[in-house]
Amino acid sequence: MPIKKILVVDDSAMQRHFIGEILKTKGYEVSFAEDGDAGVLMARAQMPDLILMDVVMPGLNGFQACRAITKDPVTEKIPVILCTTKGQETDKVWGMRQGAKDYVTKPVNSVELLSKIAALG
Repeated sequence: MPIKKILVVDDSAMQRHFIGEILKTKGYEVSFAEDGDAGVLMARAQMPDLILMDVVMPGLNGFQACRAITKDPVTEKIPVILCTTKGQETDKVWGMRQGAKDYVTKPVNSVELLSKIAALG
């Protein structure tokens, strides 16, 4: 299934804007959530083709929100890429165990991010 609609979940307005601009210039339809709780709700309501999820957020963190999305029968088929400053190998392994399809560390490299999105589509 080609990826067209992407939900960006990040508590940083600057990061949402930065990632949103990268995606919009490539023609993706982008929506935003400011935390994990809103991300889970928007995933169910919008059924995006992909979710880019920060990890360190208030309320539900990205690991918890990723697990909620990938374990929910309604949203389990939506791939999640974790996009975070947490770059330790243990963080990556834990993120993948929560159901993430991939992991990108910040600062986001636009070429790397777009190639990971293309690999899923």
